[in-house]
Amino acid sequence: MKAITTTALIAFALMLAGCNTVRGMGQDIQKAGEKIEDASKKK
Repeated sequence: MKAITTTALIAFALMLAGCNTVRGMGQDIQKAGEKIEDASKKK
């Protein structure tokens, strides 16, 4: 359980570092949501 938590925290930190700003993070989340929406429409 500890390894999963540590891995999740590291992944989250890397994601935030890649976004650089709150605005960038919002755009990344929006794009991810659009990809999921597009994938669900194709099925």
